[in-house]
Amino acid sequence: MRDTMKAVIAMDSFKGSLSSSEAGTAVMEGIKRVYPDAEVWVSPLADGGEGTVETLAAGMGGRLREVTVTGPLCRPVKCTYAILPSGTAVIEMAAAAGLPLVPFSERNPLYTTTRGVGEVILDAVGAGCRKFLIGIGGSATNDGGIGMLQALGFDCQDRAGRPVAPGALGLKELTVIRSERVPSIIKECVFQIACDVDNPLCGEHGCSAVFGPQKGADARMIRQMDGWLAAYAALAARSFPGSGSAPSGPVRRGMQREAPAAADPGFPGSGAAGGMGFAFRTFLGAELKPGIGLVTEHTRLEEYIRRADLVVTGEGRLDAQTVMGKAPAGVAALAKKYGKPVIAFAGCLGEDVSVCNAHGIDAYFPILRAAVTQEEAMEPHCAAKNLRDSAEQVFRAIRFCR
Repeated sequence: MRDTMKAVIAMDSFKGSLSSSEAGTAVMEGIKRVYPDAEVWVSPLADGGEGTVETLAAGMGGRLREVTVTGPLCRPVKCTYAILPSGTAVIEMAAAAGLPLVPFSERNPLYTTTRGVGEVILDAVGAGCRKFLIGIGGSATNDGGIGMLQALGFDCQDRAGRPVAPGALGLKELTVIRSERVPSIIKECVFQIACDVDNPLCGEHGCSAVFGPQKGADARMIRQMDGWLAAYAALAARSFPGSGSAPSGPVRRGMQREAPAAADPGFPGSGAAGGMGFAFRTFLGAELKPGIGLVTEHTRLEEYIRRADLVVTGEGRLDAQTVMGKAPAGVAALAKKYGKPVIAFAGCLGEDVSVCNAHGIDAYFPILRAAVTQEEAMEPHCAAKNLRDSAEQVFRAIRFCR
């Protein structure tokens, strides 16, 4: 009987308890109690949202860098991003322009800006980065990304040649877009955007209608912003023919020019982060992809899965929501591409968790081993011990059956 084991561990974080790397290490220690000589790869796991920067920095030997930038309310905020050993910068746009940075009483997308996101990008470029992985969930903005573009050197001007105001109100004024002052080095950069929504820029499923209310927009503001974004998209198409090449001169609303495919406001994900998806794709040639796919690509998870006997994943709560694009479901789908068995560990299970079995997770296990309070269960030392002990017992069963 073969008594070796090759396992890949790709655990999502246990929110408020363990990071992805900490959870993965605990599982690995449990496996090693049963298979001391096992080859075990612990891969950091995130979906491009909150925690992606810290997860990839810790799991891939990256370093964190803090920079002060313009926040969504035009006040300074400190933003932390990661630089991986490969030179890739990992950025969460919400760290510079996210909804949690705006007090509830001040939420109004007419005024919130994405300028800080562009300033983070410039800082990373100055630090030597030319590749970017940027998660664009959780924004407080609906400015179509023009604040970011202005920070990067794009001239977004009104009819008098003045820079437009911050926020969605700037779109109302926008008449000219030029790129002559954009540093040439920006055009050398490669942007991969973690985008887990497929909303278009405008219309009933666009960013204003769907996400505007949570950012403080009322019905009138939603109609206004939707119209401004539509005009912005048309202007972008006329201003940048040839898929993002710089225009030969200023182009104003009303001038007719065929729109390139890159300036398509209906492209899935264009409405992400209040239109930032559109800005990244149209002006910076970015690729919009699901966050879990981008993260696993950077961590080479597929390569490790292909070599493994078994794949372990999990998260704090496993339920029907897990299969709706969450990280463990992405791991399971990748494992099934190579016919690998998948087991999952979770802090707790939802009543509808059995749906996970039909989506690539062959077996799942709760890690609680005694009746405790929620606070006790989430205490990091307790959670790590429960993961370690549960993994040991599951792998004892696996060894017996082999």
